[in-house]
Amino acid sequence: MALRMTTAGESHGPGLTCIVEGLPAGLELDREAIARDMARRQLGHGRGGRMKIEKDSAEVKSGVRHGKTLGGPISLWVVNRDYQNWEERMNPWPVEAEVKEVHLPRPGHADLVGTWKYRQTDVRNILERASARETAARVAGGTLAKAFLRALGVEVVSHVVQIGSVHASVPHDVALESFEGVDEDPVRCLDSAASAEMVAHITAQRKKNESIGGVFEVRAYGVTPGLGSHVSWEERLDGRLAGALASIQSCKGVGIGEGFDLAGTPGSQAHDEIFFDEERGYFRETNHSGGLEGGMTTGEPLVVRAALKPIPTLTKPLRSVDIETHEPSQALRERTDSCVVPAGAVVGEAMLAVVLAGAYRDKFGGDHIEDVREALDRYEERIGWARRRARA
Repeated sequence: MALRMTTAGESHGPGLTCIVEGLPAGLELDREAIARDMARRQLGHGRGGRMKIEKDSAEVKSGVRHGKTLGGPISLWVVNRDYQNWEERMNPWPVEAEVKEVHLPRPGHADLVGTWKYRQTDVRNILERASARETAARVAGGTLAKAFLRALGVEVVSHVVQIGSVHASVPHDVALESFEGVDEDPVRCLDSAASAEMVAHITAQRKKNESIGGVFEVRAYGVTPGLGSHVSWEERLDGRLAGALASIQSCKGVGIGEGFDLAGTPGSQAHDEIFFDEERGYFRETNHSGGLEGGMTTGEPLVVRAALKPIPTLTKPLRSVDIETHEPSQALRERTDSCVVPAGAVVGEAMLAVVLAGAYRDKFGGDHIEDVREALDRYEERIGWARRRARA
């Protein structure tokens, strides 16, 4: 069965819903692991006042019994605590009070084009769904995908490699163990010196009423070779991952492995040479490709980077136009963050996990988690990967 994740809900509505379909039965879930990921999305220097209100948790509403999946759709509910302050403005049903419309679209947001497309006069009917608050539901669903991957020996992690003009220095062969304390860093960066510069840069830009973008990297360790396919464009895992990461609000670029840097690299230095010995089997000494060749996983760590632009809600709004009067005005000003890159990386984990879990489901099927494991074991034995897995 194909794996699918769907979200619903508005930023200041009653809450957010996530439905995940396609997970096998018998998968054991960890309530604390779900809670940790929901809290991790709220981390990072540069977050705004909303994070002081929301203490996100994901409540399982269906598809799970006594901590194990049943094989049917799983629904998760994330309460918006801030709804109590917005109940009249965001009530699903008509209210007696007059609710003022919003007519000031923000440059860089979905506001203006959304009102055209959906024939709306109130920008709030667009911005509420377009808001990155929706990613809380994605992270909730991503925790289920990560639980499935973990049951198959795969771990998904992330870190920040750039904020504004500050770049971290991180080796390409960084090990999984290096990520153990990343959430304790104020910007979730593995380079402590760069982290301090990033914090200072965010603080300085915030005082100037600016927002700041950056780049995060998501990695998956323990991935089996041969997920995805070369036979059609829609089955290439590169494209599926790029689409998933690019769907995150504010994302403007996705790179696989060394990504855009490979465009300026000679071919002799851009590819990962292939070696073989009796003990290790096939192996690579580099991973320029980020664990993907020809649309398929190679067995090396999967590495994907995403670039986030500065968020469009500014404390000193940009110039805009009132969509009712067509008069020049300043864009809408609302409570906002100054930097969301550390949190965006956690959302990136969720999106990569959902796509990767779907690729495992496509290849190995199985109605129960043990069916999946057995099919995976047979495949890895056939291609000689079981020996490498055992050594790891």
